Amino acid sequence: MKRVLVGALIAAAAGAAGVGGATAAQSSDEPARQDCRTYSSVTDCGGPVKLTEKQQACVTAATRQGMTERRAEVECRAFP
Repeated sequence: MKRVLVGALIAAAAGAAGVGGATAAQSSDEPARQDCRTYSSVTDCGGPVKLTEKQQACVTAATRQGMTERRAEVECRAFP
């Protein structure tokens, strides 16, 4: 019985991790996912953006206070 449970756990973990290939493949019909994040009702999609000096100072101050850099970038651009 123990072997069956261990085998089932390993199979479940392998399936959740996408091991096996076919289920993890994305069809060409689906649109590519964008890197989007929403904080304080502001959504930002796409890669890194050039920040002004004021925005970069805001990000630095926010991250020193414990905010994640991704969130700080969005909020410092949205609320200058």
